[in-house]
Amino acid sequence: MPKTATLTVRVKPDTKERMDALTRVTHRSRSFMIEEALEQYLEINEWQTQGIEAALAEADSPDAEWVDHEAVMAERENKGAH
Repeated sequence: MPKTATLTVRVKPDTKERMDALTRVTHRSRSFMIEEALEQYLEINEWQTQGIEAALAEADSPDAEWVDHEAVMAERENKGAH
């Protein structure tokens, strides 16, 4: 059995009621539901922050190419005119 850690959180009464309703329907424990929710939250936010960090590193790179905003908009308008 994997080791676990205890984490205490405070939630709004409505959030607890919603979670309890879902645990009854799914026949899962609160611990299971909270663990699943945290895992999903962490995966999404880690993916997003890693993408942001990679984009910032690319932008800070000496090889980064910058294009003037007006040039991008002009090219976009030209493509739309054809």
